[in-house]
Amino acid sequence: MTDASAGLSAAGPNVARPLPGPPAAAALLADAAARAARLESSPHLSIVRLGDDPASVSYVRGKDRKAREVGLQSTVYALPETTSQAELLALVARLNADHTVNGILVQLPLPAHVSEQAVLHAIDPRKDVDGFHPVNVGELWAGRPVLAPCTPAGIMYMLGHYSIPVAGARAVIVGRSHIVGRPLAAMLLNAHATVTIAHSRTPDLGAVTREADLLFAAVGRAHLITPEMVRPGATVVDVGINRIVGADGKGHLTGDVHPDVAAVAGALTPVPGGVGPLTIAQLLANTVTAAETQAVARSSG
Repeated sequence: MTDASAGLSAAGPNVARPLPGPPAAAALLADAAARAARLESSPHLSIVRLGDDPASVSYVRGKDRKAREVGLQSTVYALPETTSQAELLALVARLNADHTVNGILVQLPLPAHVSEQAVLHAIDPRKDVDGFHPVNVGELWAGRPVLAPCTPAGIMYMLGHYSIPVAGARAVIVGRSHIVGRPLAAMLLNAHATVTIAHSRTPDLGAVTREADLLFAAVGRAHLITPEMVRPGATVVDVGINRIVGADGKGHLTGDVHPDVAAVAGALTPVPGGVGPLTIAQLLANTVTAAETQAVARSSG
């Protein structure tokens, strides 16, 4: 059966195993903190923000606070929205040259007058803790150790934390962004899954998603994935965060996966409280990895 009734049995309705993000994130942060403590100096993350977009301000504040909680140094550069591209690139160049800075993150999105590509390409790949530099993208697809994008890398950590098998699994990713879908495909391939990337132009999307042992929804469309699109017992990872107005007239956060999928799936991440906490945790883990790599390079140089 491929409809919602497939989740029902004589024992009663199926309820998917929840895969909450906070416990996995806590384990990842604990590991990052332990690794950081073994270094001669605390890893140093520099975060650059342009303008006062409320979401960006909140994200940066959360990253800065969490970095300090796990024993990392954190410096925030809060620049005016009118900062020119040349001024931003000059700051990135200074941070690249500063051997006390291990990781550089430029908070996205940037104002329209600044080229996101130019800025991301200017960051030293060895300090690119967001994992967006083309050198790191290429190394990821080549299957070599790399600073990888935080959300998909956090997802992979979560799967391991909850002992979800990846090797040999049939994985379907709905969404082909450079931030989640594409790098996640590379990571799953490197972990020996068979991977399909689906998107808005995929004919009969449900027929594709029903093939998945591991289904990842990352398109930013509320409740796109419905119960009849899910193979019974599949692990479903919901990366989407959408704000909708409920029957009470208030705004609510919801994912790309319809809540009724819990009656079919074997395991399911919640929204909120699923993938989100892993993103910041992985950012800090990447900062520690960058510091470790740079320490080895200095000692051998």
